[in-house]
Amino acid sequence: MSAASCLLTEDQFLCSICLDVFTDPVTTSCGHNFCKACITQHWNVNVPYQCPNCNKLFYTRPELQVNTYISEMAAQFRQSAQQKASSSSSEQQADKPGEVPCDVCTGTKLKALKSCLVCLDSYCETHLEPHLTRSGLKKHQLIDPVENLEGRMCTKQDKLLELFCKTDQMCVCKLCTVLDHKNHDVVPLKEEYEGKKAELGKTEAEIQQMIQKRRLKIQEIKHSVELSEEDADRELANGVQVFTALKESVERRMNELLDMIKEKQRKTEKQAEGFIKELEQEISELKKRCTEVEQLSRSEDHLHLLQSFRTLNTAPPTKDCTGVRVSPPSYEGTVRRAVNQLEETLSKQMKKLFEAELKRVQKSAVDVTLDRDTAHPNLILSNDGKQVHDSDVKKNLPNNPKRFNCFVCVLAKQSFSSGRFYYKVQVKEKTEWILGVVRESINRKGKITMTPPNGYWTIWLRKKNEYKACADSRVRLSLKSQPQKVGVFVDYEEGLVSFHDVDAAALIYSFTGCCFTEKLYPYYGPGLNDGGKNSAPLIISPVNHTE
Repeated sequence: MSAASCLLTEDQFLCSICLDVFTDPVTTSCGHNFCKACITQHWNVNVPYQCPNCNKLFYTRPELQVNTYISEMAAQFRQSAQQKASSSSSEQQADKPGEVPCDVCTGTKLKALKSCLVCLDSYCETHLEPHLTRSGLKKHQLIDPVENLEGRMCTKQDKLLELFCKTDQMCVCKLCTVLDHKNHDVVPLKEEYEGKKAELGKTEAEIQQMIQKRRLKIQEIKHSVELSEEDADRELANGVQVFTALKESVERRMNELLDMIKEKQRKTEKQAEGFIKELEQEISELKKRCTEVEQLSRSEDHLHLLQSFRTLNTAPPTKDCTGVRVSPPSYEGTVRRAVNQLEETLSKQMKKLFEAELKRVQKSAVDVTLDRDTAHPNLILSNDGKQVHDSDVKKNLPNNPKRFNCFVCVLAKQSFSSGRFYYKVQVKEKTEWILGVVRESINRKGKITMTPPNGYWTIWLRKKNEYKACADSRVRLSLKSQPQKVGVFVDYEEGLVSFHDVDAAALIYSFTGCCFTEKLYPYYGPGLNDGGKNSAPLIISPVNHTE
């Protein structure tokens, strides 16, 4: 039976209804075979009963029995087909997408294990065997399987590309070195490969370093965002606390004002009520006396009138009402005094805020020193570069393009092009000074208009205690006291330059909405010596974070 089944084809074991190998095959009287379930379902739907193959008509529905012979043949065929499929799957591994197929295999292409640079073919394990066993083929150069081996041949000479021309930066064959690349710097592919591989390793290392830098920058940015969130939360909490306190203070002062006004009015009304009550009582007494006098005047009893005249002829005792008056209470200055008290409360809160702000900006303190190459010839700098004053004597110095030749000033050596920075300067006992920051490209020769458009963000003290901010138009500053130490704070990205009275913990002035695109340098102008009246130096002071 096994031998017979091998002679039969797959079509002979297929049901013409389901087109699959027979299951429980039955045979009609006309000699055709079907799956029992298939022909049964067919006849359940189609009446009269006909053979699906030859259309023979059956007047009664045939009773069909399973054909055991056909059933056994179909079962054996099914088993043989399954074994064949399983064997083929396990013994032959066809190439997958992305893998190099064997060039010798016919039909199903198996995965290549090696490619030969001489034969220009790729081989699977079976077809590679001659290259591993035959002496003539053993000399061929084998490499890991690659596609397009023709691309490894010189298109001009049809020879293997074995060399690299460093002069023209291209792969060449041996024949090309004596024809098109004569006298060129030619090396074996392996040598150039090693060099380029080393370069790729270096490039990879550089790229990995760049990736690491960017990862660190991402961490830095995330950390900055976290710090910003912390600052925002802290500022929100402080703001809510301060404004809540101010709101409560305003409400308390308003209630005190209303209570005071109401109390004054209540006292006035009470005083008036007392006066009115007394006067009404006196009116009542006077009306009574008036009635008695009227009755006595009508009496014709001579004796009675004369006896009563002495007591009724005079008015009853009363107070002199001409001096009685109720003056409305004075409310002059009441609201003003309440507002003054509120201002004092607000001033205390502002002082606390400025103290907290000053502590925060002092965290951005930087160490700066004066740059002698920028100093005006009149200026004298200390050896440590921390102090400067005017000498009234112009020194003969080289014409340095960095040096100021008109304004008596000097810049710091340090510059800043991002982030925040803060420095502090002592201005004690000086009658003139200028402080701030300037951009790198400012004009340093001749007279200069010190304004932000020209690259200057500064404030100054002139004679007669006149403080001004050098904005587009000069802004006169009203300060409660003369600063002894001035702190200068810059937030580059925020576009902010602010000046602080360090001792008073008060804001002097702020430039806001600035647009910085260059390096910024701290700027110091000690002012003219003025015959010794302004000889005190500007001193760059170290920042004490506990101030």
